[in-house]
Amino acid sequence: APVLADPPRALLLAAGATLLTAALAGLCSYLGQMGIARGSEAFVKSLRDRLFEHIQKLPFSWHSRNQTGEIIQRCTSDVEVIRQFVSTQLLQVFRIVFLVAVSLGAMFSMDRKISLIACAFLPAVGAYSCVFHFKIARRFRTADEAEGQLSADVQENLTGVRVVRAFGRERFEIGRFDKLNERFSRLWIRLGSLLSLYWGTSDLIIGLQVLTVTVAGIAETVGGGITLGEFLAFVFYNSTLAWPIRSLGRVLSEMSKAGVSAERVAEILAAEEEKDPPGALEPPMDGDIAFRHVTFGYGGQEPVLKDVDFTIPAGSTFAVLGGTGSGKSTLAHLLDRLYELPPECGSITVGGVGISKIKLSHLRRNVGIVLQEPFLFSRTILENIRAARPGATREEVRRAARAACVDGDIEAFADGYDTMVGERGVTLSGGQKQRVAIARMLLQRAPILIFDDSLSAVDAETDARIRAALRQSLGGATVILISHRITTLMQADRILVLDRGKVAELGTHEELVRRDGIYRKIYEIQMNGADRALLREGEARDGV
Repeated sequence: APVLADPPRALLLAAGATLLTAALAGLCSYLGQMGIARGSEAFVKSLRDRLFEHIQKLPFSWHSRNQTGEIIQRCTSDVEVIRQFVSTQLLQVFRIVFLVAVSLGAMFSMDRKISLIACAFLPAVGAYSCVFHFKIARRFRTADEAEGQLSADVQENLTGVRVVRAFGRERFEIGRFDKLNERFSRLWIRLGSLLSLYWGTSDLIIGLQVLTVTVAGIAETVGGGITLGEFLAFVFYNSTLAWPIRSLGRVLSEMSKAGVSAERVAEILAAEEEKDPPGALEPPMDGDIAFRHVTFGYGGQEPVLKDVDFTIPAGSTFAVLGGTGSGKSTLAHLLDRLYELPPECGSITVGGVGISKIKLSHLRRNVGIVLQEPFLFSRTILENIRAARPGATREEVRRAARAACVDGDIEAFADGYDTMVGERGVTLSGGQKQRVAIARMLLQRAPILIFDDSLSAVDAETDARIRAALRQSLGGATVILISHRITTLMQADRILVLDRGKVAELGTHEELVRRDGIYRKIYEIQMNGADRALLREGEARDGV
């Protein structure tokens, strides 16, 4: 009573209480938003780390089945969609639950009959929202897949920019991208139309609910069931109830989108990692390599290798020759377990131990391989060579480069070994990339070395120099040479000739030339007058 008797004081107290309430509300909102932001970012960071680590452990066969751009899109765009849902919509869910509970509690405390009328519309809104949720989820998945195709196309175009320029394919690539982009845009326009239909329909339902409740409230007020003040309060609480119910649609649409992204991310996480068998071994890797009745095809397709059986003596140089598609590179892939050989399809052993029983990290530390298409990281030449052994000194890197006959090329660059090679080694020639990749493998100091057509981009003269340098630096390593070029293979201890996935011939160069077989035919085709002259010149200079 004393406060009411002093209007200025009452006004000040009311203003102070309002300011305090606003300040507390602002503080709570700030702390809530900060908590959600920190929590969501911590969750998504953990998810990104887990995704990247998991992808590193997936088999090579998984990567060959999936487009790089699609994988990148799932690891970036899809993860970002999840982050946005966690950071914004989860807090919105709590707000909706709180407002609905408070509004319904206040409404039922004033008039149960009108409250029941207000609630009668909720099942309709809920059912409509659920149907919408399932329908929109399928559309979001289709749109996400289209975005993945778009990302994959851009990634592939940028990777093959040299081919695009060389063949004047700019207009073709633009047209291809335009078709994918148009499809992607069309899908999102359809999504927008579906969302607009939902908002329009839900607004109509909520408008009918507000109208019905208002009419019922007026009738109740006129009949003396509730006072005018209670009616106005009821209208206020009903409006407060209508807003979160309408927002439920936005939450569900965002949930649908996040759910699709979560499924796409989960598909990667569900892919089976490369795993060592129980009791995996770490045996010495300096024994004979044996392929026993190996039959293998990619992804259940026609076998690339058919009953292949041979032995590579430890410390020898073994060459593999064959036409395109004969299975030469598949031998390297299987030996390094980039692809797993099913037990029923033969066996591969090193020193008598099946490679399927060898610890993967141990196997790959001891098998150095230079693939047909050497990959260089967008880093310095020094870092690219050191990738095989990060702790190697600069001098060790230089020795490996000299053995690969690329040291002179590197020193000719203004920044030497600190030269940035560009994405995928774009600033280097094909031959330079291959020789840098060879240097990287030599730095690994592995007892088994595989050259998978890794000298195809160098001329015959450089080829001879590299082979001479390698013989001096390889020591007792077992070397497997895979090539189309006779001059690269003819000095090997044994030469295997593959024809359509089968062993056609096996022997030394001299033995195979004396036979009237595939090797001799290839030899005669390649060894024309010019090639013989170049071969004799290289042998005289390098003592090959």
